[in-house]
Amino acid sequence: MELLEHERLDYLMKEHLRIIQNDEVFSFSTDALLLGHFTEVRKNDSIMDLCSGNGVVPLLLSYKTKRQIDGIEIQHQLIDMANRSIAFNQLTAQIQMYEMDLKAVRTQFKPSQYSLVTCNPPYFKSNQLHQHQKNAHKIARHEIMCSLEDCCIAARHLLKQGGRLVMVHRAERLMDVLSNMRDSGIEPKKLYFVYSKKEKDAQTIVVEGRKGGNQGLTIQPPFYIYNEDGTYTSEMREVYYG
Repeated sequence: MELLEHERLDYLMKEHLRIIQNDEVFSFSTDALLLGHFTEVRKNDSIMDLCSGNGVVPLLLSYKTKRQIDGIEIQHQLIDMANRSIAFNQLTAQIQMYEMDLKAVRTQFKPSQYSLVTCNPPYFKSNQLHQHQKNAHKIARHEIMCSLEDCCIAARHLLKQGGRLVMVHRAERLMDVLSNMRDSGIEPKKLYFVYSKKEKDAQTIVVEGRKGGNQGLTIQPPFYIYNEDGTYTSEMREVYYG
């Protein structure tokens, strides 16, 4: 496979898959790996990934299921990278990428088609003072093309009653995530706090909500990325290496 300028082929070690990355456009972070790790895929799940970027989450989830996985991404260059990674890994029969604005799901997809939706949305509000200079980075990381509310509304349309939305986000926006889920009819049911080290503030959250679910949120055990000596914890080694 020929790589374009600035592209490299990285290795998803646990899944034994390769993925095209380009720091000039988009490279996934640990948060995408955590989203894939904490997402429970059930036997008959139909899966949609929102804000798919270069297709990392669909690739990660393909390790957990043989079922169809779809993804939505608005940036053409990222769709191209994702499709070439999918083809390289011989997963074109399982993973389908859609180049589109997720706000258009109501006109492009019938309602209630999926039992599982995942999302790694832009984390920062569009009015944040310090934004990335590259436009591709701005779209991926700031709420320019879609907001947290847009993601939750799209998930509500796509999910069957009782279906689950699993989202990763920054811990500082916990209340935004919980309130937007609930306002969209997706009740938060599980919450994971991710810490770099013990004694540090949480930096990341992963939230699972259920469409039409009853109220009742369970807080999962804390997840630590690093030991005190800077090495990966056993939990994080499981994420990377299996």
